[in-house]
Amino acid sequence: MKIIKLYLRLGLGIGFLSAVADRFGFWPRKISVWGNWESFLVSTKSLNPFIPESLIPILGVMATAAEIIFGICLLVGFRTQLFAKLSGFLLLVFALTMTFSSGIKGAFDYSVFAASGGAFALATMKTKFLEIDSIISK
Repeated sequence: MKIIKLYLRLGLGIGFLSAVADRFGFWPRKISVWGNWESFLVSTKSLNPFIPESLIPILGVMATAAEIIFGICLLVGFRTQLFAKLSGFLLLVFALTMTFSSGIKGAFDYSVFAASGGAFALATMKTKFLEIDSIISK
């Protein structure tokens, strides 16, 4: 169980931070989804057509900040249950947004529902393994 928990923490945490790195242009152009902030905002707008254009940059910043915070906290194992639960909800919002804006296939192809479920499963795991909380409490 400990290794599964570590695997989920690393997979989710690195996944969030990789997406953030992509939108800031840190991945090579050849393998990037967005490649820069402007392209990320265009994608954000296309997935959220019901949001006024003026609020898209704010939504992009909020999503990015959440992904950075959740990613780091999951990687180091800080308040894992809390950040796993928050990650599950964030990913569920992403999945539903994708589903309502462009159909369910994209959400399934990108495994966003599976990632959300994995985050919620991680939130139920009580065993502490390589987590900052267990180091601090000693």
